[in-house]
Amino acid sequence: MTTRKIDTTLVSAGRSKRYTQGSVNAVIQRASSLVFDSVAEKKRATAGRAKGELFYGRRGTLTHFALQDAMTELEGGAGCVLYPCGAAAVANAILAFVEAGDHVLMSGAVYEPTQDFCTKILAKMQVSTGWFDHTTGSEIAELVQPNTRVVFLESPASITMEVQDIPAIVAAVRARAPDAIIMLDNTWAAGIFFNALAHGVDISIQAGTKYLIGHSDAMIGTAVANARCIDQLRENSYLMGQMVDADTAYMASRGLRTLGTRLRQHEESALQVAEWLAARPEVARVNHPALAQSKGHKFWQRDFNGSSGLFSFILQEKLDDARLAEYLDHFHHFSMAYSWGGYESLILANQPEELAAIRPAGGVDFTGTLVRLHIGLEHVDDLLADLEAGFSRLTR
Repeated sequence: MTTRKIDTTLVSAGRSKRYTQGSVNAVIQRASSLVFDSVAEKKRATAGRAKGELFYGRRGTLTHFALQDAMTELEGGAGCVLYPCGAAAVANAILAFVEAGDHVLMSGAVYEPTQDFCTKILAKMQVSTGWFDHTTGSEIAELVQPNTRVVFLESPASITMEVQDIPAIVAAVRARAPDAIIMLDNTWAAGIFFNALAHGVDISIQAGTKYLIGHSDAMIGTAVANARCIDQLRENSYLMGQMVDADTAYMASRGLRTLGTRLRQHEESALQVAEWLAARPEVARVNHPALAQSKGHKFWQRDFNGSSGLFSFILQEKLDDARLAEYLDHFHHFSMAYSWGGYESLILANQPEELAAIRPAGGVDFTGTLVRLHIGLEHVDDLLADLEAGFSRLTR
């Protein structure tokens, strides 16, 4: 799944002596005002305030710098900006590069709040949004306009899990709009399974609330950018007041140290569950990028080096409200909750018409109820028994 280098990076990144000050972990430095001992020191801090000098709490403390350095190293960027959640990272990354009259081109199967940000916030700013078919992206070159400033991708797709041909999309965009900023919601891959910047993406965004934190008890967003984007991203985000508290930054740094080990277990268990589901008569299709039947599998196989714990499957039939409640209400190990990426297993369901309503570039190609799972760190045999009991409830 991961190379030794990645595992070692996860343990060592952001742990210079400046940040640890003699301890194993980076220090938790809570501060708003940071005191200067002289005018010369104040001038030095002011000049280096964007480059890791202690200047003012909103610019960050040693705790924040440690996490930013770690994420920059992990994803191979020129710098990292921190946000209070993944949605803030998405919104502010886009806002940092658009102005009235610009056009944003967006994959039609991204996270629903990302879509809503475009239709409800950007539209009020006279920034227009176009959509392209997530599953192929073949028409994207024709959709790029002279005023296209941002192209936003998410791979795998939210809920339905299609993997995009990122290199082909990047090449098509660059040919038509070389100055457009290409962003990717890279949360599913946790910055490990897919190296976005190495594939031509300008900004790799994560809801660190998921795998970086890993315990469903804090929220954070990260955006790692390349050299041409980092200054504008950082300064615009700073002006919009984007920051996180030192304790949450510390928890994300701590989460990095066990990320590789946790993801290996998430991956192994999720694959076992996905393969078991694929053989079930109640299941029409399993949407797991590592399975050959999943859309975009060939792109996952070519570009990714592993898979995480989130996937979905489609039932043969559409459940009515009563049967769906009977199915969902009685799991023992799968909890119903939004988000994912923690140590616990989660389950949510969507009806096909609900998903079609949030697919602006096209509907869905199935008629059964879709069930999304996040496979946590419980023993896989217990999870399979729980799912087996769920299917039994459907046939009672």
